[in-house]
Amino acid sequence: MESNASPTKCHPEACAIQNCLQRSQYNERRCTAAIDSLYECCRKMYEQDPSARAIACPKPDLLKLKLEQRAKEKIDAELHKTNYR
Repeated sequence: MESNASPTKCHPEACAIQNCLQRSQYNERRCTAAIDSLYECCRKMYEQDPSARAIACPKPDLLKLKLEQRAKEKIDAELHKTNYR
């Protein structure tokens, strides 16, 4: 493991996702807040130290892509809600 890798950074957030998935019979839509929390923890970690790594976090490039996708999904969901009036 690299010296800048942390096996426990953002671990509580990752565990919260697993707990949520188990409680919701693996319905990911019910766990979006927990997923967002993990990604936010990872984003902050990379902001503080771009070379940091954590077992629970996607690598920086993948995290950036995931955050962009999740932001777009929220916008799309809001647009769909307004179209059903």
